[in-house]
Amino acid sequence: MNKLYIGNVSEQASALDLETIFEQWKIPFSAPFLVKSGYAFVDCPDEKIAMKAIDTLSGKVELHGKLLEVEHSVPKRQRSCKLQIRNIPAHMQWEVLDGLLAQYGTVESCEQVNTDTETAVVNVRYGAKEQARQAVEKLNGFMMENYALKVSYIPDEMAAADPAAVSNRRGAAPRGPPRQGSPSLGARPKLQSDVPLRMLVPTQFVGAIIGKEGATIRNITKQTHSKIDIHRKENAGAAEKPITVHSTPEGCSSACRRIMEIMQKEALDTKITEEIPLKILAHNNFVGRLIGKEGRNLKKIEQDTGTKITISPLQDLTLYNPERTITVKGPIEACATAEEEVMKKIRESYENDVAAMNLQSNLIPGLNLNALGLFPVGTSGGMSPSMVPGPPTGAQASYPSFGCSAFGSGVPFWASALPSSSSPSLSPQQPESETVYLFIPALAVGAIIGKQGQHIKQLSRFAGASIKIAPADEMDAKQRMVIIAGPPEAQFKAQGRIFGKLKEENFFGPKEEVKLEAHIKVPSFAAGRVIGKGGKTVNELQNLTSAEVVVPRDQTPDENDQVVVKITGHFYASQMAQRKIQEILSQVRRQQQPKASPTGPPMARRK
Repeated sequence: MNKLYIGNVSEQASALDLETIFEQWKIPFSAPFLVKSGYAFVDCPDEKIAMKAIDTLSGKVELHGKLLEVEHSVPKRQRSCKLQIRNIPAHMQWEVLDGLLAQYGTVESCEQVNTDTETAVVNVRYGAKEQARQAVEKLNGFMMENYALKVSYIPDEMAAADPAAVSNRRGAAPRGPPRQGSPSLGARPKLQSDVPLRMLVPTQFVGAIIGKEGATIRNITKQTHSKIDIHRKENAGAAEKPITVHSTPEGCSSACRRIMEIMQKEALDTKITEEIPLKILAHNNFVGRLIGKEGRNLKKIEQDTGTKITISPLQDLTLYNPERTITVKGPIEACATAEEEVMKKIRESYENDVAAMNLQSNLIPGLNLNALGLFPVGTSGGMSPSMVPGPPTGAQASYPSFGCSAFGSGVPFWASALPSSSSPSLSPQQPESETVYLFIPALAVGAIIGKQGQHIKQLSRFAGASIKIAPADEMDAKQRMVIIAGPPEAQFKAQGRIFGKLKEENFFGPKEEVKLEAHIKVPSFAAGRVIGKGGKTVNELQNLTSAEVVVPRDQTPDENDQVVVKITGHFYASQMAQRKIQEILSQVRRQQQPKASPTGPPMARRK
């Protein structure tokens, strides 16, 4: 929510005038002002600065005789159920605010936003669009103890999500009665992050972190508004134990700092001289994006924080342990700052993957990705049994469902968490096996195969597909063909991992989409159906999927009377095109089958 809308702008105002005002009030902006007739837009570097601009300027600063109105810029399609309420008296009791908000409908969530202002700010989600509209209308300007409330829409990510998922959420029961004795508005924490902080600590310090009868860990939990799990019974005899912190990003960072301080004090008390680094555990699917092309992201964090950061090798991963260890060395304050930056990148990757999931939930017809339990639920974490090909071991049992592939990170993690072909089918009929010929850069063959063939074996086993790399046609071939055989879900998983691996290993640039060519063989008599009359079908396919689909003319059918359809595009485009072509082939096959009556010979054609 960094983009701002500036309303009530005078016709005489220019971009330079607005820049002067922002500079005068020491409010940074990250892009030029876009000035229209009567209003303008501008981007701020982050949400905190955007909030400062709203609180400092809106209704308080004049430009050419007009008071500026500043609020979050929200696209119409995202003006749904989510509101921001500002200028709330800081000492206001939650019960009073709850009662006021409930007058206009069911409040599904209400979380406080950290700001530098004297008054409080909350983000509220109502159960229905009309309820939110009424709240905006009635509460904007509403006086609470001489404070006029300011209410505006903020982007509602659920508005663009699956309608069924939204309706389920709206059907949730309203919150219970207000809690008794809540001290003040400032005491209520924000909603916790979906991505917990996972740390590794030396076993010898676990007792100090817990404290006598658990007093120390209780204090940390209370001070940081977090839930902390110390997995001390896992991996008996291990030199290190995992700790999982569930809280807001700020709460996780505060807990991390306190734990580091306790370990350093314990080290001094026990006269341990070696440096105690911070060790963060992160799912491998996010690590590639944390590192960045040629390590740029990681180098920047090191330079900005004055720390030294290393990451455990891929070889340490297994199907049951998809986490990499990020080791941060430096003073406590520097390590704490580095933790914030590292976890910020990981959470961004997670959020991007969730957004991609919402956009692609209908990618494979009949495959309900939302029902597979791919995302963390509440604070409980835990992997869905259907996602893991064997029992989770060690602390993995309490890690949220980030998928469990040990492979690359260029494709969303949920692509690796689809059920394997050995799990029960999602449709009544077992899907047929398909063969896809995927072309990758010749230089990438080693990365796909892995050391002693381990990577391709793990990928094949996890996806439930047969994966083979065909021999090179010629000595200096620039591309190699990967032959993938398996049902649609297996194709989705296997191809997704290959696309991801190529991105992670930097065969494509940081801003460059991974686009690969895939071939599907179709019966020669069905090629015309894929092309369509005058090329209509193939053109529609390309417009619908954004993939390039080509059926080369004058092909000579192979020994099985099949010809090739070429598909080129990024992962989602290629997958959708493959599915659509398979649908066409299914229709052709159905039309060729003789239609028999349930009880006897074929029905006579009606005249």
